[in-house]
Amino acid sequence: RSGLARRAVNALVRILLPLGLGPRSTYLLTVAGRRSGAPRTTPVTLVEEGGRRWLVAPYGEVAWVRNLRAAGKATLSRGGRSDEIAVREVGADEAAPVLKMYVTRVPITRPYFDVRFDSDLSAFRAEAPRHPVFAIVG
Repeated sequence: RSGLARRAVNALVRILLPLGLGPRSTYLLTVAGRRSGAPRTTPVTLVEEGGRRWLVAPYGEVAWVRNLRAAGKATLSRGGRSDEIAVREVGADEAAPVLKMYVTRVPITRPYFDVRFDSDLSAFRAEAPRHPVFAIVG
């Protein structure tokens, strides 16, 4: 579970992102609840590289991960713009370089990883089962 400080930051980000404010790669992810079907929204930071985009779960298999696995699709929104996306969960080999980019670019989440930003890809491959990664495919 995220601590009080992290929940407070997420609440602030939920206010700023619809206004187009906040870190450039941060969006609101809305996905249907796997049991209720009700929309659930949380801030996420994308990894973007070479025209490709990924969602990383820095805190492990949390509710949005389980909901996204069940739904296979979601909405990303920021600054009044919303995009429907489809996702595909990737394996450890594909996830490793994405996780390395994430840990390098989003230092606030580093305490949740057992690797350093300068670790080799084999360390990130071993870390992959603890941090699901989804490729955005549409």
